Amino acid sequence: MINKRREICIIDASNKVLGRLATQIAILLRGKNKVNFLPYLDQGSFVRVTNIDKIKITGKKLANKKHFHYTGYPGGLKESKMKDIFKKNPGQVLKRAVYNMLPKNKLRKEMIKRLIIQ
Repeated sequence: MINKRREICIIDASNKVLGRLATQIAILLRGKNKVNFLPYLDQGSFVRVTNIDKIKITGKKLANKKHFHYTGYPGGLKESKMKDIFKKNPGQVLKRAVYNMLPKNKLRKEMIKRLIIQ
């Protein structure tokens, strides 16, 4: 029988590296830390992340890494640097990193909804 109750995991992001934190969050959202893990079921937990503005980004990623967004119109590929996105909304950088680490199937949208960034 599948347990319908989901637990809430609270993570403090201060002084943690972006990629390593994103992998921990992806594992919790997916439910891989549980004994009864099945890849085709969504059994993950809620994850609440605090102090996101104190996260560490290693290397020259803030200056060099670019994020792309397509508007849906011809010639509508928008490009922005990670530094600008982090300054405007630091949670968006973490959310995008976690989103790309989740499996690329129908469960991904439901998993990312359980990520709460404060």
